[in-house]
Amino acid sequence: MSQDGWVLAIDQGTTGTTALLLDRRGAVRGRGYAELPQHFPRPGWVEHDPDEIWASVLAAVPRAFAAAKARRGRVVAIGITNQRETTLLWDQRTGEPVARAIAWQDRRTSERCDALKRTSAAAIREATGLVCDPYFSATKIEWLLARHARARALARAGRLAFGTVDSWLVWRLTGGVVHATDPTNASRTLLFGLRSRRWEPALLRRFGVPASALPQVRPSAGDFGVTRGARIVPDGVPVAGVAGDQQAALFGQGCVRAGQSKNTYGTGCFLLLHTGAQPVISRAGLLTTIACGPRGEAAYALEGSVFVAGAAIQWLRDGLGLIADAAESEALARSVPDAGGVVLVPAFAGLGAPHWRSDVRGALLGLTRGTTRAHVVRAALESLAFQSRDLVEAMARDAGARVRALQVDGGAVANDWLMQYQADLLGVPVRRPRVIETTALGAGLLAGLATGFWTTHRELDHARRLEREFRPKRDARWRTAEVARWEAALRTLLG
Repeated sequence: MSQDGWVLAIDQGTTGTTALLLDRRGAVRGRGYAELPQHFPRPGWVEHDPDEIWASVLAAVPRAFAAAKARRGRVVAIGITNQRETTLLWDQRTGEPVARAIAWQDRRTSERCDALKRTSAAAIREATGLVCDPYFSATKIEWLLARHARARALARAGRLAFGTVDSWLVWRLTGGVVHATDPTNASRTLLFGLRSRRWEPALLRRFGVPASALPQVRPSAGDFGVTRGARIVPDGVPVAGVAGDQQAALFGQGCVRAGQSKNTYGTGCFLLLHTGAQPVISRAGLLTTIACGPRGEAAYALEGSVFVAGAAIQWLRDGLGLIADAAESEALARSVPDAGGVVLVPAFAGLGAPHWRSDVRGALLGLTRGTTRAHVVRAALESLAFQSRDLVEAMARDAGARVRALQVDGGAVANDWLMQYQADLLGVPVRRPRVIETTALGAGLLAGLATGFWTTHRELDHARRLEREFRPKRDARWRTAEVARWEAALRTLLG
């Protein structure tokens, strides 16, 4: 392939879509963003409109071209990364969605998952590396099939398509020619074998999912067809890289071998530790998932998943009106010496790893007459660091070794106060790269490697350079006291 041109990376996230144009050094030449509307029809339900997901891509990509002052024809390959577990059903013939997508945060299948925990938890965990939780796709598909006659009719006719968001975007970009996913996304469905790396017939039967609805599973750095009628790029551009957002971020950070780890601060918080060619089943409440090796080949990782991180800051803005934008939170946190005894446990969608309690809801504790807006905002930021610290501790128990430094990425890492607090709370350095959008970067790198735009990881060192290291400034006594506040709040909620 010609070495001219750029790679387009599409990062379709929970609250919006980011498009990056990457040059041969992996540098970002253009960036575009479009928000994605959120739908909350009932408490605990979170939905996205599939057509609005696609519309956000159609808006974000041209903005990246405009920022780069570039022509569409310069794109030589496309990489896709996506919010995982979010579940879509559509008609394979027409491409028309059956219903709104059920988002990964949605908790409507909690009772079904509780029943599965009583009867099948061990077998499902052994087969998939996952726990029985509404987070994952299988019970969402089951719920949609039970309540939508059209979905059942399409399934009987062999016309129903299921996909996570990556599959939906591949379908739309290729004009409905390719229905495919990759192992990292497939491993988040409760339907895919951790070791067999195939759709498991026994799990399909358990959840009533027709095999004809499933996407093909192709290598993360591989052939996902070419664009056709997508409008945002010319026809014939290879779609060549696909990975779920957290595995893409792991790859983007250069964590492609056993022992390397990163933490992403996005809508949720996700800590992944690469474990190499062999899966490690967690005993500390983490997940085992499929990740990418140096060439995008399937490998394994341990993962800790926090459901609400940056979403708590969005709640301060949109739900409470305490801040005008996320950037304001840093100044407010600095304006007070501490949180004034306030602790926020942002279990708005239950608690993920290492607790896995879908029945718990959020709580704001320690309020007094002296509590101010700044205390609440600071407590919200602290909750990101506390939850990440819980994941680090669980990871140390499973891996038998402590994290010596934390690689970080995601939108919230732009907050210097939060990064310093995280370093102080962990007692280890926190390292922020120059490109904090490593989720999109990872998808782009997979596509570039698959098409020969890049041939070695050494070519990508420029894109992965460190921007700043935050070193701990607090002592062990301070850390112990801070953690005690958080753990007391958790005991109040969990009993």
